[in-house]
Amino acid sequence: METIVLDPEKTRTSSTARILIADDQPDVVEALRLLLKAEGYEAEGVGSPAAALQALEARDFDLLLLDLNYTRDTTSGLEGLDLLSHIKATDSIVPIVVMTAWGSVELAVEAMHRGVGDFVVKPWNNSHLLDILRTQIELGASRRRQLQAEEREREDVEAVQRGFLPKEIPQMEGFEISGAWFPARNVGGDYFDVHAFSEKKLGMSIADVSGKGMSAALLMSNLQAALKATASEQASPEELCGKVNRIICDNISRDRFITAFYGLLDSTCNRLVFTNAGHNSPILARRDGSCIRLGEGGVPLGLFPDWKYERGEVQLAAGDRLVLFTDGVTEVSGAAGEEFGEERLVRVLLENRHLSANALQERILAEVAKFSGGRFEDDATLVVVAVK
Repeated sequence: METIVLDPEKTRTSSTARILIADDQPDVVEALRLLLKAEGYEAEGVGSPAAALQALEARDFDLLLLDLNYTRDTTSGLEGLDLLSHIKATDSIVPIVVMTAWGSVELAVEAMHRGVGDFVVKPWNNSHLLDILRTQIELGASRRRQLQAEEREREDVEAVQRGFLPKEIPQMEGFEISGAWFPARNVGGDYFDVHAFSEKKLGMSIADVSGKGMSAALLMSNLQAALKATASEQASPEELCGKVNRIICDNISRDRFITAFYGLLDSTCNRLVFTNAGHNSPILARRDGSCIRLGEGGVPLGLFPDWKYERGEVQLAAGDRLVLFTDGVTEVSGAAGEEFGEERLVRVLLENRHLSANALQERILAEVAKFSGGRFEDDATLVVVAVK
């Protein structure tokens, strides 16, 4: 079964930057446009908040020079502040400089709270205004470069993580196995694999590295290499985790660790032996509606090189459903800030335990996405085993 895995414009130089001017006084717009044109800027003027929003939807700008007072509200600046809120909701990076003839400390502070880079009171000094614009354009360009670099790193990390995942999930007679990885914006260090040793035995692993980004992905590659080197049909889970733990301890910083679960599934007797190294305890839902948590094992990998891991064992039966997961599934937050939690996961599992492994995995992730509004702050990884 196949694993399921759920060109920005270059920044212009300051001399060719595109600036949007929004002011309801045509003479002010024209004066500013001519001033900016003389300095080599590309300037466009509009006369209302609605026109400003239309211009922003139509093209990108390197800076917005906005009046806070318009014909509907000529003194308080509330119309301009409302425009700022709409702009920031669609583009939180573009630098904004506001202008008003009714300047006040309160209005300036409120504009700054809403993300304004600087504040100019009319009538303006040309030299001072140009200095402000140059500074803000450079700051905006720097922020966009940083975001582009972060996006490239995120894509690199995601590519590394995709390389960890099995291209095809091995299947075994009497069982159906499905796996999914849902990458978050802040890519972490989730990992899972299914190791086919023979027609009758296979190994299953799931893990989560503390931390995020490239360092977490590189540490996960260390774990993958260690597992591939030590996992076998003959290696017991507790012995394997002990060996892998010693390898990880030699290659990990003190502030990092890896939670992991490894199980060896034997179809000749429908038995699963396992060791849990500090990972979220997998949930085994029985056909009769009871649940078992697979927690026997020990501490996370990378903490104590001489730790002796315990062995767990469970007998499987037709109709059982086993779910392995990372905390990105259970710790995702809803609109009220409440976590999805393991109780909800158990409830969804029990209510849908009649489904196939693939259908159950899809249902769980759909419920998690619905609860969180599709917002994942951490990677969510899920492995489902259905006993036929």
